[in-house]
Amino acid sequence: MKKVALICFLFTSYVYSQGNDQQMLKDIYTYSLTNSKCYSWLDDLSNKIGSRLSGSAGAEKAVIYTKQQLETLGLDKVYLQEVMVPKWVRGEKETAYILDQKTKVTVPICALGGSVATAKSGLTAEVVEVNGIKELQALGAEKIKGKIVFYNRPMEPFNIETFTSYGHCVDQRYTGAKEAAKLGAVATIVRSMNLRLDDFPHTGAQSYGDLPKSEYIPTAAISTNGAELLSQKLKENSKLKFYLKLSCQSFDDVLSYNVIGEITGSEHPEKIMIVGGHLDSWDLADGSQDDGAGVVQSMEVLELFKKLNYKPKNTIRAVLFMNEENGGKGGKKYEEVAKLNKENHIFALESDSGGFSPRGFSFECDDYNFEKVRSWNYLFEPYLLHSFVKDHTGSDISPLTSSKLVKAGLKPDSQRYFDYHHAANDTFDAVNKRELELGAAAMASLVYLFDKYGID
Repeated sequence: MKKVALICFLFTSYVYSQGNDQQMLKDIYTYSLTNSKCYSWLDDLSNKIGSRLSGSAGAEKAVIYTKQQLETLGLDKVYLQEVMVPKWVRGEKETAYILDQKTKVTVPICALGGSVATAKSGLTAEVVEVNGIKELQALGAEKIKGKIVFYNRPMEPFNIETFTSYGHCVDQRYTGAKEAAKLGAVATIVRSMNLRLDDFPHTGAQSYGDLPKSEYIPTAAISTNGAELLSQKLKENSKLKFYLKLSCQSFDDVLSYNVIGEITGSEHPEKIMIVGGHLDSWDLADGSQDDGAGVVQSMEVLELFKKLNYKPKNTIRAVLFMNEENGGKGGKKYEEVAKLNKENHIFALESDSGGFSPRGFSFECDDYNFEKVRSWNYLFEPYLLHSFVKDHTGSDISPLTSSKLVKAGLKPDSQRYFDYHHAANDTFDAVNKRELELGAAAMASLVYLFDKYGID
């Protein structure tokens, strides 16, 4: 009889707990879709502050604003964490045109982050089109020296997961200038990382690696329409020339901050769970998708727990990282301080894939904890979250280490993300309020479940 009674007790407890979890997720979604502050926070970040490139006045204003907003939530701690970040300034708007048999056709370009400037009068040279770094290297210095290298490998259209397409061609943006400079090129232009044809050039980080500064060459992105036009004209006249003028400049690193808000754990304050996004953005627009959305969703997780009077067992932090776009200094500094303070992180969730409808999560964890997540599928199904995969989770949480740690990344629908990524159209009007709020609710739900059941 005792054994039967124990089984009945355990089953009843399981059903009760299951019901509680379903109700908690329902409460999270209901509040997020009716009372959330995340859309108004994003409105302020985007339309009152604007672009937030590391080291800029906009980034400084964003630090002050988000700290003030976190302080209104009644958290246990809100503080700034110092971090030195790069300061790169684009300068005046870039100019470029195709010179073909006495005709001049203007095309949209923008300097890549960290690029050096051209001469004040600009730069004119013949163009060599390549389909990637391997093709460049196969041509060799004889065909590259003195030319502008035009990287024109497009994002693959057949991948359903668009981040896969991005990963397969972003090397030409990040290391293209370095590799071309080694062969004597005078500049590079790179097809924008974008799946559609439009007139928006997409900037992004690039690196000269270990090249001496004397060998740095200017590098810029060209819009997809511009790339198509240039490629067609090169087929008609392989000797045509291209003109570009960049005015960008790099300065010494400057002081900035990660912004951190915290609810102290009621049972295990020494165990830390974080949720975060990056506060900096590129300078061409206000960065609403990349990553204003992730910032306000992370803040909203804490607001949801406070408003629903949920007292987490573990300490939960929202970390708004600085300098993800052109250096990753914020994530590295957070890990450095965590190690110094001997902090024990058990869970980290990042949102840095836009504010579109959430579809699921990616995870970096062992099989046991991944199966635990899969056992929660029934809780997420009513909210159309179905994709739970092992994959990359986020750049800012990537440096984070602990003896036992589960990392997760929010996976929104990715089909439109690269229409806006790093471009001048990454603005507030491109974000759907309801989709943004659904993402915040999804994040809070996953944090709640890991807080309640822990990691193994």
